[in-house]
Amino acid sequence: MTVPPRTALAALALSAAAAAPAAAQTNVSFMMDWAWQGPQAFALMARNEGCFAEGGVNITLDRGFGSGRVPVELASGTYQMGLADLNPTIRFRAENPDSDIIATAILFAGSPLVAVVRADSGIETPEDLEGKTLAAPDFDAGRQLFPVFGSAVGFDYGSVNWVSVSPELREPMLVRGEADGITGFVTSSVPSLIALGMSADDLRVFYYTDYGAELVSTAVLTTRAFAEANPEAVATVTRCMIRGVQLAEADPDAAIAALVAHEPLTDPVVELERWQITIDDMLRTDLAVAEGISTVDMDYLQRSIASVEDAYGLPNTLQAAEIFDASFLPPAEDRMFLSE
Repeated sequence: MTVPPRTALAALALSAAAAAPAAAQTNVSFMMDWAWQGPQAFALMARNEGCFAEGGVNITLDRGFGSGRVPVELASGTYQMGLADLNPTIRFRAENPDSDIIATAILFAGSPLVAVVRADSGIETPEDLEGKTLAAPDFDAGRQLFPVFGSAVGFDYGSVNWVSVSPELREPMLVRGEADGITGFVTSSVPSLIALGMSADDLRVFYYTDYGAELVSTAVLTTRAFAEANPEAVATVTRCMIRGVQLAEADPDAAIAALVAHEPLTDPVVELERWQITIDDMLRTDLAVAEGISTVDMDYLQRSIASVEDAYGLPNTLQAAEIFDASFLPPAEDRMFLSE
């Protein structure tokens, strides 16, 4: 399905952003979804290339603490824009009908949400998670969307016991056997567990989408109020995030070099693996390759919304067009992969 044509407002925003003088900078505080790792490096590439500044935006990029926290921070006004798995925002919108948070791009359509257990744990299927103890941060998207996974499989997800941990303690708890499993992004958890001495054969990974959960993933978010007040800035940030993804996909080594320059303690081997998993499992979907990054199947998105609402016992009221606004996207020809 092709993206709806841009509105006159968005067309004006894009042209104005491209021509904005350096003196007319709009300040944008931007919250990432997680710590600075391989899958976040694309934002640094866009900044380093000068994309934001050339478009009239003085952007501040801050690390995140889980996708579930981003809509909360946007709603409070602490940040103007952010990056997050879209599904916690769908839940936030459904639970807070007056909220005006929108996605202006869905960068990674494939979902990375997983539950991970030790292969020797005796947990062979998702149903075996009933009554077990799982560790994750409160705002972890895998934890917040666990009911969608449980509903798709049909097991008693409410019987799971949760241990709230800080992000850096999640994987060590599984390694030490202090939890039966963890939830998170496959790009975060699996490479981290391997870096802690486990092997792929030591792990059993349950991808939510392998069990019928229809979920999209990482999106650029803002509020409708901020977008209407600052259309040029929102169009610029949206365009530049896509540009960063294009650059990082075309040259993964350069993306990790940008990451290491920003976070000197980064392990480049681990982070390159994270980014390559992101490319293979989340970014290069058939639709994105054929029609450009952030080409969205609105029917699939609507089913994803309904699955989140159903899992939390919420009425099916939120419409895909209310949460995804394609009008700030650059043209499709500017969203194609550079490596093609």
